[in-house]
Amino acid sequence: MRRSARCFTRVVAPVIDGVAPVARTRARASLSRAHDGVRATTVLCIRKNGVTTIMADGQVTMGSEIVKPNVKKVRVIEPGVVGGFAGATADAFTLFDRLEQQLEQHPGQLTRACVELAKQWRTDKFLRKLEATMIVADKESSFQITGSGDVLEPHDGVIGIGSGGSYALAAARALVDVPGMSSFDIAKKAMTIAADTCVYTNHNFTWQIIGGDDATTSAEEKDGDASKGPSRAPAGEGV
Repeated sequence: MRRSARCFTRVVAPVIDGVAPVARTRARASLSRAHDGVRATTVLCIRKNGVTTIMADGQVTMGSEIVKPNVKKVRVIEPGVVGGFAGATADAFTLFDRLEQQLEQHPGQLTRACVELAKQWRTDKFLRKLEATMIVADKESSFQITGSGDVLEPHDGVIGIGSGGSYALAAARALVDVPGMSSFDIAKKAMTIAADTCVYTNHNFTWQIIGGDDATTSAEEKDGDASKGPSRAPAGEGV
């Protein structure tokens, strides 16, 4: 009887809180990979007075090492539609390609294209393995798309994703009602706050602007030069 009890103890003792050690290790590894996929960047979208600005930093981090400071995470998907991403670059560009296909099938219907992409991303055996989060916007709407099938449209026109997204989001919501501040001014200030707070975010900003007198423009802001505004670069340049 004692021997049976000792054997029983050996089997049961490692099981803590209903989860075996191997399962706990795998869960931690899965959570770590998921966290790595969304950190190391900040992307912010601001919509105000008919003008939308999407801005992102340029830092790429692997572990504790900064491997590149000037990656461009904002791009023109098609004329009048721009997007930004957080997560694996190859995965994000695969999803952008799928979104372009949806926009070709549903021209001028960004909402439907985003919903169809989310359906594919959630149900397709290949796409469901892709790890990225996207922001997509046109002159009328902006959306956050995730691999869990979510298509989220903000109630206040502000979206923030990535490791510094919560900092940028909070700062942008505090500034969005300030008179005289454009969507670009808000995005630049909020991104600067995020870059000063998040170790995975730097001050190399890339942006796209839709609407207003700027149409769709792109530029890059170097470290330490917070006074620069949108340049008249051709649409999509440097993306």
